[in-house]
Amino acid sequence: MKTAYIGIGSNLGDRHQNCLTALDLLQKAPGCKLTGHSDWYWTEPVGVKDQERYVNGVASISTGLSARDLLKMLLIIEQDMGRVRRKRWESRLIDLDLLLYGRELINEKHLTIPHPLMHERRFVLVPLVQLEPNLIHPSLGLTMSELLAHLPEDGQEVGLIEE
Repeated sequence: MKTAYIGIGSNLGDRHQNCLTALDLLQKAPGCKLTGHSDWYWTEPVGVKDQERYVNGVASISTGLSARDLLKMLLIIEQDMGRVRRKRWESRLIDLDLLLYGRELINEKHLTIPHPLMHERRFVLVPLVQLEPNLIHPSLGLTMSELLAHLPEDGQEVGLIEE
């Protein structure tokens, strides 16, 4: 069994409910056991302008699936929820990113683990630090807390959603 961390985000429709639905589907997915999840956060879009804010969080799962099969399952959940991929960084009903898969380093055509931009994104690191602050990035050798401490806030505002 491997521990995997999944980034969950939405900036279309009922963003918070979309994230909750994805978390529920992830919990029910064959070969996956939800072991934890962060709070939900309002976040500013990164890399694009003129988009609605996102709701983002991170979930941890224990899984016997391979990294490739887990990624396929995440893409199926996105598709089942109505996501249609047209272009990079467009607004999305749901986005499920495989951030980490154990301590594995994978660099394939359609799968890179750790997620190649996670250490540059507050919308990933803030919920990940809440969930697992001492988790070590397998290729950078720093904890998630250390990575977050070195990341500027400019343009990457993150705010806790009070539930």
